[in-house]
Amino acid sequence: MRLATWNVNSVTARLPRLLEWLAETEPDVLCLQEIKTTTEAFPAEAVAELGYETAAHGDGRWNGVALLSRVGLADVTRELIDQPGFPGPEPRAIGATCGGVRVWSIYVPNGREPENPHYQYKLAWLEALQRTVKSELGAGPFVVTGDFNVAPTDDDVWDPAVFVGATHVTPPERAALAALREAGLVDVFPRPLKYDHPFTYWDYRAGAFPNNKGMRIDLFYADATLAGAVTDAYVDRNARKGKGPSDHAPVVVDVSLPPRG
Repeated sequence: MRLATWNVNSVTARLPRLLEWLAETEPDVLCLQEIKTTTEAFPAEAVAELGYETAAHGDGRWNGVALLSRVGLADVTRELIDQPGFPGPEPRAIGATCGGVRVWSIYVPNGREPENPHYQYKLAWLEALQRTVKSELGAGPFVVTGDFNVAPTDDDVWDPAVFVGATHVTPPERAALAALREAGLVDVFPRPLKYDHPFTYWDYRAGAFPNNKGMRIDLFYADATLAGAVTDAYVDRNARKGKGPSDHAPVVVDVSLPPRG
């Protein structure tokens, strides 16, 4: 099974690139974030022509998540357990069972600055994610993936000195990721297609991408069963190239699970 995650930064703006990428890469399950469209307006018919069922969760603003699957899409869940809002609910999490694997696509709040109320919202949101993960682990292969808006270590940013005092690297944010791992998840570390570290995000400004001034914030956290079945994992840096790309690159993970039953 091939699983992938991609912060597409507007599925409407990126639809031709998305369809081309789906046809070339052929993931069995794709988790999308920052779809920036409503649930009803998601281009489900376009991806259905390539064999994908869709479950989307969006309100048309700057967030929104979706799951595309060609191996089944059952038990769809929108929102985490006791998920906080800012101030009201935001469409940032969707889960479903795809081909026997429980998959969550998540878009963690950015946090803005540590002094901003949005930062406390981010930490509360990550606590809700931990509650949800703990409630579902152990029932079968499990993965939570997407844009975590947290770099797990200093190696996951291009220059740690630049990020001193900023979000994405603070101890409480990293502690939230550590709590997920301690609950029973493994950070599946992808290989880069270029350079020595698999960054997944590069700002549009100041030549960040050609100079590889990136961050690894799009993560793939799997339970031991699924992590132990990984045969390859990589950041598709090529999808960040060209005209009108997302500022994130997809992460692709291949697994070889034993047949069900």
